[in-house]
Amino acid sequence: MNTTPPFPPELWEQTPLAVREYIRTLEARVAALEVPVQQLLERLHQDSHNSSRPPSSDPPQAIPQRPRCGSSGRKRGGQPGHPGQSRAFVPIEEVDTVIPVKPRQCRRCQHPLPGEDPQPYRHQVPEVPPIRPVVTEYQLHRLLCPACGVPTRADLPRGVPPGGFGPRVQAIVALCTGAYRLSKRTTQEGMADLFGLPMSLGTISHLEQATAQAVAAPVADAQAYVRAQPVAHLDETGWREGRARAWLWVAVTTWVTVFLVRLSRGAKVAEELLGERFCGILVTDRWSAYTWYPTRWRQVCWAHLLRDCEAMIERGGPSQEIGERLREQAQQMFHAWHRVRDGTLTHAQFRVAMRPVRRAVARWLKAGQTCGVAKTEGVCREGCDRAIPKELRCLLPRLSDVRPLLLSHRHGLRSQVLLMDVLPDTTKPDHPEI
Repeated sequence: MNTTPPFPPELWEQTPLAVREYIRTLEARVAALEVPVQQLLERLHQDSHNSSRPPSSDPPQAIPQRPRCGSSGRKRGGQPGHPGQSRAFVPIEEVDTVIPVKPRQCRRCQHPLPGEDPQPYRHQVPEVPPIRPVVTEYQLHRLLCPACGVPTRADLPRGVPPGGFGPRVQAIVALCTGAYRLSKRTTQEGMADLFGLPMSLGTISHLEQATAQAVAAPVADAQAYVRAQPVAHLDETGWREGRARAWLWVAVTTWVTVFLVRLSRGAKVAEELLGERFCGILVTDRWSAYTWYPTRWRQVCWAHLLRDCEAMIERGGPSQEIGERLREQAQQMFHAWHRVRDGTLTHAQFRVAMRPVRRAVARWLKAGQTCGVAKTEGVCREGCDRAIPKELRCLLPRLSDVRPLLLSHRHGLRSQVLLMDVLPDTTKPDHPEI
């Protein structure tokens, strides 16, 4: 706090001692309140472009306005030259019923019309047949042994589910609550309306659990596939496990995505998801749960770093300059990486181009530690502790086909995060794989 009085020293000396002490007390109180006020202002202005908040939480004023374009003068709909879209015909050999329709007489002179058209106009009408559940009753007889008098009841034949519904009903329920992201109550109504199968909400939960057990082997195969890939993206987000706080973990590769629900956000879950033998490139954010992985094979998401830069800029003062300089280096990195991706720059040339970027990032991170803005100093100090000099390499793209962003993670998490709006929670931690 600056203790220099805002008026001439001689006037300060003429001020009574009690007044001077009161002024110093007020100055100390103002200085103490400035920090929480600044923190509250930062929280008030946080949105998806300067924090980890999702875009769906942005207030209206944070959503960029699209520039209004003048009228083009064209009519709505498809324009001339636009390729048309139409439903393809079902092959004739797959059509269930063919009904030939012939005109009886000429539409002009009413003369009878004999013969057939070798290429008639085709009009197909698909229809869903009336759906009526097929109910099979198994009557298990209970008979007494004539020798010892012990009653014995027959067992269900092999393959018959012990529950009240068959495997197709179970699959449809899991499809509705999973891939289609319907709530249990909406699924309940749909099964009754479409298939005439009334069921309770508890039955739907039991069918979901049975489906989780049924797909345990494919889930294990998916995990093994992810662990064998050269590049994997990892991320986590908040979840609910009954009344307990949990986290939804995701591992995304080119073709396979695996989810886990765990009560921990620690490194052990990340190691469980990847396995002990994973040796590919790991793309993550800067969360401490991923620091166990070797730095030379780790790629830090630049989307998170860019949000940090935006937050620094919005704090103003010396923090603004630090954020702007770091953002400039990020833009240079992305420009070079895009050229590698497009084939106009080799990866060897990219590594050479990144040397001054590394030095500049290290220099501005060090400068940010003494900028006078506590939040920016903390972010830069954390970046220096983890990124300079050895781990700075993890800030830059490792290969031309490795995206320096966690967009793949977010796309993978998005569908599951949407489930939180329709599912109350998951209550069976013994089946946490999705």
